[in-house]
Order: sequence, then C-alpha cells, then structure tokens
Amino acid sequence: MSFLEKLNNQILIADGAMGTLLYSYGTDCCFEELNISQPGQIQNIHKAYIDAGADVIQTNTYAANYLKLQRYGLEDSVKEINSAAVRNAKKAAQNNAYVLGTVGGNRGVKPDSVSIEELKRSFREQLYCLLLEGVDGLLLETFYDLEELETILTIARKETKLPIIAQVSLQEPGILQNQTPVNEALTRLEGLGADVIGLNCRLGPHHMLLALEQIELPKHAFLSAYPNASLPAYTDGKFHYEGDADYFRQSAQSFRTQGVRLLGGCCGTTPEHIRAFSEELKNSVPVTEKVVKLKPKKIVVEPSAVKREFAPLQEIVKERPSVIVELDPPRKLDTSKFFEGAKALKEAGIDSITLADNSLATVRISNESLGYLVKQELAMRPLIHIACRDRNIIGLQSHLMGLHTLGLNDVLAITGDPARVGDFPGASSVYDVSSFELIQMIKQLNEGLSFSGKDLGQKTDFSIAAAFNPNVRSLEKAVKRLEKKIHFGADYFISQPVFSEEKLIEIYENTKHLDAPIYIGLMPLLNSKNAEFLHNEVPGIKIADSIRERMAVLNDNPIQAAREGIAITKSLIDAALDLFNGIYLITPFLRYELTAELAIYARQRAEELRGNIIYAENTI
Repeated sequence: MSFLEKLNNQILIADGAMGTLLYSYGTDCCFEELNISQPGQIQNIHKAYIDAGADVIQTNTYAANYLKLQRYGLEDSVKEINSAAVRNAKKAAQNNAYVLGTVGGNRGVKPDSVSIEELKRSFREQLYCLLLEGVDGLLLETFYDLEELETILTIARKETKLPIIAQVSLQEPGILQNQTPVNEALTRLEGLGADVIGLNCRLGPHHMLLALEQIELPKHAFLSAYPNASLPAYTDGKFHYEGDADYFRQSAQSFRTQGVRLLGGCCGTTPEHIRAFSEELKNSVPVTEKVVKLKPKKIVVEPSAVKREFAPLQEIVKERPSVIVELDPPRKLDTSKFFEGAKALKEAGIDSITLADNSLATVRISNESLGYLVKQELAMRPLIHIACRDRNIIGLQSHLMGLHTLGLNDVLAITGDPARVGDFPGASSVYDVSSFELIQMIKQLNEGLSFSGKDLGQKTDFSIAAAFNPNVRSLEKAVKRLEKKIHFGADYFISQPVFSEEKLIEIYENTKHLDAPIYIGLMPLLNSKNAEFLHNEVPGIKIADSIRERMAVLNDNPIQAAREGIAITKSLIDAALDLFNGIYLITPFLRYELTAELAIYARQRAEELRGNIIYAENTI
C-alpha cells in the first residue's frame, strides 16, 4: 500500500531527531557527513526509530545542501552525501518503513540572508540527488520563511509525483514570522501541491497543539506535526532537552483530535518519545471533522504611548540646513568632560548630539544611558548608534524596546567594527544580522510587530539613519548600497568623514537622485600623526594627499596644526553647504571646543548662504 493510501485510513508514526542523538553521543560536527564516514551509526539510529514503532523515517540530509555544506568545506560533496544518506535509510528500513528524503530550510529568522536564486540552485541539486536514489517521498521541514518554502515546493511539485510533506516552523503559535496566519499558510501550501502540510520544530507539544487548534482540516491534503521534546537547556557548554516520553504519551490523543495523520518528533526527541506516540495511537482512528477553536485575531496596534519630543531629523534637514555632532561616550566612568562638551554643543545650537556604540570595538559607557541623561538634563536630542556586533537578535530587540520606552526615537543602524580591532580581540562579534536587516527590523517595530512577528501592542516611532561610506574605490557601488538601505527602510544617511571638496562634488553628483537626505561627515584633524592614523588604519576613512601634506608641514607646532585642521574643516563646510543641507561633525578625543566652533561657523555660513534662515531652538 502506498504512503498516501495508508494516511487516508490510519495515523502514521514518523521518527524523531537525528542530530539530537548524534550530539548526545559526542558527535559535534557536520552530521550529514557522517552518512559517508559513519554509515553504521546512522543506520543504527534509523533502526532504533523503526523498532520503536516508526512507520516513516527521514534521511539524514536536513543540511545536506550546497549552502550549508560549504560551512564545512563540503559543498562539492552534495551528491555523495545525499546518495549515501538514502542508502543508509533504505538499508535500515528493509521495506518495513517509508523513507522520506529530507530538505531543511535555509533562511531561518533572517528572510533576506539568502537570495531566492541561490535557494533555487541549491535545492535543485539536492532534490535530484534524493530522487535519483529512489526515496518514497520528500519532507520539506523547518521553514520559518514562507516564501522559501513556497518556492522550493513549486519546484519539487513540477519535478516529481512522489508525496511531498511541507512543514513550517513557528516562533509564535498562531502566525509565521511574516505575520501570515498559520491556517492561511498551510492552505497556500496545499494549493501548491503539498500532499501533507503541518508544523515542526521550535514548539513543544503544548504550543504546537495551540497552533493546531487554529488550523482547519485540509480539503485534500493531510496534517502532520513534529513537536520538539521541550525547550532546550544549556549546561556545562552543552545543549540538552528535559521533555520525557510520558509527556509525549499524554499529548498523543490530543494530536489525533486535532486531525494529525503523520506524527513524529523534532529536536530533543528520541526513540522513547516515538515509542510513546506509537503505543498510544496504535489502532486509533483518524478524525475526519474538527472544530477550529481559535481564529487568528486581527492585530490592531495602538500608536506609541511615548510622545516624540523632536521632529524627525530627516524632516528637519529637508527643510533647512542642520548640524549634528558626534561626541563619543567616555572610556572611563568620569562623565564630567562629556557633559561639559554636550552643554557647549547645545549652546552652539546643534540639532542633535550623536552617541557611538563602542566605536572601533572599544568599551565605553552605554550610549543608551548617556543619551537618556542628555535628553533629561540638557533637553537635547540624542541620536543613538546601534551596532550589530555586540547583540544577538534577542538583545537588539530588547535594546530597541528600551530606547522606545525612554523616548529615544532617533537611531543610526550600523554593522559595527569587528571585535578583533578593539580592547578585547578575543571577544565574539555576534552579527546575527547586517545593518540592512537591522533597518528592516526597526521598521517592523514601527509597525508594532516584533522581529518574530509578534504583536507588541504599540508602534514604535523610530527615525532611522543609515551609514554611508563614500571613501571607497567604487562610489557607484556605495550608492547602490544606499538604494538598498532605502528599500529596507532607511530615512536618511550619515556619512563617514570627507576630506576633500572634490569628493563632496562626486558624492553630490552620484546621490542627487536619492530622496533620502545625507548628513556629510566632517572631522577636524589635530595634527599630522592624527591624519596619518586615520588615513592608514581606520576603516572607512581616506584623507586627500594635499591635506595630509598641509598637516605634515606643521608637525612640530601642535597648536598651529589644530588651527589648520579647523581651517580645513571650515573650507569643507563652505563647500558642503553649497550641495547638502546636513553637516555631521565628529569630535576627536572629546575636543568638543573644536566641533562647537565649527557648529557655530556652519550655522552662520548657512544663514549667509541660505538667506538668514532662522534655526529652531534645540529645546523640548
């Protein structure tokens, strides 16, 4: 009897986790490569699940695609690994279980981490390898991104008439991360030709059953569920799961009641969990009707309860010339000089004080805490830099929610310098997301949705700046990055410091088509050593030879060198204000008196050039 014919009349039990068992045995490497180097171990795990009552087993090929195997240098072994995996599963099954060729999702919680074209190429290669070895069907599992799953399901349905199981993974019981209700997502998969549709991974039995309560019985397909054993724990450097088999036994009938016809296990499950399902559901009759108890609620998100106290900078700089100044948080706990500088800059009439996020990976006082004090005590607008380097997705969202709660609405999303350049070169650089993805996630918060798609109850009101490095070989490519950042949601740009009038003109000519305004970065040089260090050692900064020569002439006169640095910056302000409304001054080594002087000069020059424009007072 065929796989689908059996599902039409009975509940089939699938196997559980492969990686969990290999990990528990001390194998912490590329699990898919073990199909070749340790075939006996893989076959024994398959046999253990069959002996426990599994009617269906899956090949050890979850990550056996080009994109994932290249992490281990095994991208040229796709065919060899997948072919061996199918042979191992068939040898273990001995016609006593159906063998499904498994294909896992690639995108995870970062939808734009891999392009659709890359996914198509990688999937086709793995698909053909599995089909050539004669699997009984395909299992597409652990897909957080619906677009990815729909794309490869469409390809698979065109290439084979074999049964296809398509399973999504949820971070929240009722919805996918792109806010698609789970019932709608599964209906779409059925419409694309999936024979079995369902859920796997991330959720244990409790939350997976809550999700299934929102899912109607398919019109033509069957329902599947592969819950995790529990939430993972982390002890002594190792992950482990606490869920026991009795808990699975207790939930088995509930899965049947929700219409599940194919029931297996995912992360943390073992043959004992599968045995519990098998023994509890042996000879059970599948349900053909069910009541959908919980319809997904339409999300109605309230506007932010935190009042925005300053107009967004992108609106200000579109209307009139605007000056913002970066003042780095101190590396030591004494903040007196920092606040002296902040007060001087306020008196200079700047529109915002910007606070870097451990620039150059050097540890400084939290810019969030200083930003809040600047706002509360000095009534100034803080612009908070957010680097992807130091926080994972959990930390980034928590940080942004905290900024919203404090009323700090202006942020600059940056990738951040790698940890190895800073105080602790052995520290980890997280980089869960890039600056592009961070911008997109902040925009999602502005819609009242968390990074995972969960309703936050309120919309944030972030104004999002993005970084622009014009000091590159190909300015055209840099501008393409700006266009991409605008697409992801950037409101305006702040550039790395520019040190020549020619570069300013080049920037203008290449960016004048953009709708998003640009704050041009300018930084006063202190002396020749400062200029050479910036030019040769700091990423993203290049200084014209003519300016380095001017500073070198004054190498033995530090006071005159600093004045020359001011004079150079003033001439660049003149040139920049002819082309741009935004000036971004960077304070070197807390020498705030320099940027305060330059800010005053920029305001005066703007008034002269723009016809005595009246600047708004920088007060709440």
